Amino acid sequence: MNREMLMLVDAISREKSVDREVVFGAVEAALASATKKLHGGEVDIRVTVDRETGDYETFRRWLVVPDAAGLQNPDAEELLSEAREQIAELEEGDYIETSIESVPIGRIGAQAAKQVILQKIRDAEREQLLNDFLSRGEKIMVGTVKRLDKGDVIVESGRVEGRLKRSEMISKENLRTGDRVRAFILGVDTQARGPQIMLSRSAPGFMVELFAQEVPEIEQGLLEIKSCARDSGSRAKIAVVSHDKRVDPIGTCVGVRGSRVTAVTNELAGERVDIVLWSDDPAQFVIGALAPANVQSIVVDEERHAMDVVVDEENLAIAIGRGGQNVRLASELTGWRINIMTAEESAAKQAEESDSVRKLFVDKLDVDEEVAELLIQEGFTSLEEVAYVPLQEMLEIEGFDEDTVAELRTRAKDALLTMEIAREEKVDEVSQDLRDLEGLNPDLIARLADGGVHTRDDLADLAVDELTEMTGVDEAQAKALIMKAREHWFNA
Repeated sequence: MNREMLMLVDAISREKSVDREVVFGAVEAALASATKKLHGGEVDIRVTVDRETGDYETFRRWLVVPDAAGLQNPDAEELLSEAREQIAELEEGDYIETSIESVPIGRIGAQAAKQVILQKIRDAEREQLLNDFLSRGEKIMVGTVKRLDKGDVIVESGRVEGRLKRSEMISKENLRTGDRVRAFILGVDTQARGPQIMLSRSAPGFMVELFAQEVPEIEQGLLEIKSCARDSGSRAKIAVVSHDKRVDPIGTCVGVRGSRVTAVTNELAGERVDIVLWSDDPAQFVIGALAPANVQSIVVDEERHAMDVVVDEENLAIAIGRGGQNVRLASELTGWRINIMTAEESAAKQAEESDSVRKLFVDKLDVDEEVAELLIQEGFTSLEEVAYVPLQEMLEIEGFDEDTVAELRTRAKDALLTMEIAREEKVDEVSQDLRDLEGLNPDLIARLADGGVHTRDDLADLAVDELTEMTGVDEAQAKALIMKAREHWFNA
């Protein structure tokens, strides 16, 4: 029988083009499954087959678990303290094994063994096909709609299948069985029971790859798509840059009479594409990304990674776009938070900020409003700048001599020290669990304390708009902090 088993393994291996080791693994799993049924319960069985003779041994084993965890499955687990009475060197996660009588092959439920082996073979075949497909390095799968599965589309390409989820389709797109379809390969879900290749037609990467296929200069390295933002089925923006001065990046992507961009648009159900010239100057990049709106002026806030963009009344609606689409896509494309405002709104905001800075200088530096206004006009916006900018820069201010500058710098440093001490005292007022919360720094903790938030539960009880108003963080960060503060509720 052992000789017959070896012949069977060789035959299956050749017929299915599967490695012998995989077939041996399937046989061992079938023998272990049959043995487990004889013993009953949740026992853990391991079978090992000699690859040369076909002889096999069977072992029952127990997983060593920490004493504190207790036994979740007494049939297949052993406490660490008890296990060490048998073998002193054992550690958590090790196994204790005992040799038991092997089940004769003749007594194995033939049908059950056959099912286990065939399933293992099918899994191995599928894995081999998947690996062969992925080894080609293709980023777009071209196939046929095989069937619909709970709203998702199963796409077949050769003998490989991919899953296109409803959420990854282009809005208002209806695919039917037999339709030819192209989709971007998002990745592979090895835990999925059905098709393991995850597809998308709405991902920005799909548009990037479509342009790469239509524009040879991208593959040649003359052009590069730096980023892409999409509102699938409606509108998209891509940022391109040329690595060859002789190549016009926008014109090359558009093509003769718009042939290249039209080919991409047709594939994406008429999705309109704005092609933007990428720039390493963030402000210039944002101005280009907001096209077709004309920008009057722009103020960059590096600390908040945001920009205030001023447009006139005529361009306001264009800059924002229908439902905020244009500014949202521009923000996603550039990676900057963009605030669109009119000249009047910008002037009002700047006046408010100037008043705030003027009051800060008057209070903390103990100067009159005239000196404070002079500092503001020279571009000073914080005590740190007054305290630490190069001395020569302040001496260039008309009316400031060395003594005046030295006194202002000293007062600024003293004020900063006093504020730091006060902030540390504020931090000490809050609970340790809030101080330890991931994502909070001393400055944020001090602002929370000023707002009456002293514990993790206080933070968890806040609404997003309350937290943004209290601390000045953006909406995304506020949501993340609140959810982090609420984690212990769900864990409990």
